[in-house]
Amino acid sequence: MANRTPLRKCVGCGEMIAKREMLRVIRTKEGNVKLDPTGKENGRGAYLHFDKGCFEKAVKSKGLERSLKMSIDPAIYERLKKEMIDIETE
Repeated sequence: MANRTPLRKCVGCGEMIAKREMLRVIRTKEGNVKLDPTGKENGRGAYLHFDKGCFEKAVKSKGLERSLKMSIDPAIYERLKKEMIDIETE
């Protein structure tokens, strides 16, 4: 029997794609929002494509806020955007 690949929905565009091909954003117990490139950190998570367009859609539609069940300050969005660009260039 073949192993199944776990799928997750992008909070930006809504497309279902393999979990390993996406970037996880988490809310920690302390209420901090950060990127989780390993996909293994504790916290409530939301998934995004490694794409600036999907990130922008998630910000505009408040998809990240709904998934993480909290309001997110614009400064946090800017920090996440910079971190995402840094991860893409690695």
